[in-house]
Amino acid sequence: MVRRTNIVLVILVIAAAVATWAVLGTAVAQTKAAVPKPQDKLALGEEEVRQLLLLIDTNKNGKISKQEWMKFMEAEFDRLDKDKKGELDVRELTQSKLRVSHASVGR
Repeated sequence: MVRRTNIVLVILVIAAAVATWAVLGTAVAQTKAAVPKPQDKLALGEEEVRQLLLLIDTNKNGKISKQEWMKFMEAEFDRLDKDKKGELDVRELTQSKLRVSHASVGR
């Protein structure tokens, strides 16, 4: 009787371990499936760069010349310089729609 009880107890422990392993395995698989795959860092900003190119490239040759860049930045400066003092303060700069990517600063 004791031997049969021990066998049943061992079987129950093994069954509980297998059930726990199966539940945890399924949860891990679902978590991995829910996590998006990392993308190429270049691809993440590509659409924004294309939009910027379309905005700045006034002669529509697919490239931005220094002249086009400077003209765009001057217009952006003038747009932000609300008090027309020729200087931008923090309040005025926060109104800009242009954003610096922290990943690319200093590279």
